[in-house]
Amino acid sequence: MALTAAVSVPFAVTPLRRLSSSTTTRAFSFRVSAAAMAAAAKTAVQPAVVVGGGRVGQALLSMGPPGADVLVGRGEKVPEDAPGPILVCTRNDDLDAVLDATPRSRWRDLVFFQNGMLDPWFESKGLVDANQVLAYFAVSKLGEPPVDGITDTNPEGLTAAFGNWAPAVATRLQNGGLTCKVLEKEAFQKQMLEKLIWISAFMLVGARHPGATVGAVEKEYRSEVASLIAELASAAAEERGLTFDAGIEERLCAYSRAVAHFPTAFKWRNGWFYSLTEKALAQGKPDPCPFHTAWLKEIKVI
Repeated sequence: MALTAAVSVPFAVTPLRRLSSSTTTRAFSFRVSAAAMAAAAKTAVQPAVVVGGGRVGQALLSMGPPGADVLVGRGEKVPEDAPGPILVCTRNDDLDAVLDATPRSRWRDLVFFQNGMLDPWFESKGLVDANQVLAYFAVSKLGEPPVDGITDTNPEGLTAAFGNWAPAVATRLQNGGLTCKVLEKEAFQKQMLEKLIWISAFMLVGARHPGATVGAVEKEYRSEVASLIAELASAAAEERGLTFDAGIEERLCAYSRAVAHFPTAFKWRNGWFYSLTEKALAQGKPDPCPFHTAWLKEIKVI
């Protein structure tokens, strides 16, 4: 199942211990020490399993109760009796392996931090109501503090979580100094599509102008990115039968100003918007995303 490309968001992290595969595969009692329990009570952060030892996973661990979380690395099994949610911070193309490594009894506890349009994959796996997080924060270099998605249009922040573990995730992020709101499914779906539009528009325009940062795209190539945002929003609204709240261009451009130093990094994996183009053309209909298609051809990815 092709998934839309994710854009990796680096975090400021501190070194953390990794669990060996031999440790995670043998029987665990997962008794949390008195000190860890006290820390969890103090911070009110739910202990969790974190899948993925990269920048995102380590950042989430640093926001949790000390010593109470379990880190699962590549090729390791997700323990059945570890407490709390399972925070999945891998690349999109590792998700099948993560699911295979997770006991089916724990699938309802999976929380996906991936960017992109994952709905087709969720549907194929019977995870239509999966927990998800839209992470609107970024760090350009290791060691720098995270830049939250707080903008002049959304001072309450843009990061959002959906699902039964959403309140626990929001508490963890807030413990790390970040904002996070808990949304119902329809509101989350609209915001998820807005994030997908942001990634697709800013990264593609950036690819047309090599070396351009997110801020440069917003400032110097605003007309290009505005045209692409409008086009993709129209296509998404038609496909999903929804109406975006007014001001989508300004919301996405305001976020880009908040992370202006962040580089653009286009990664192509036959994304969702091009699938709308292919669907329309196969039915003899006009391309709903002509700018998108033309610029993909320009940078020679189709």
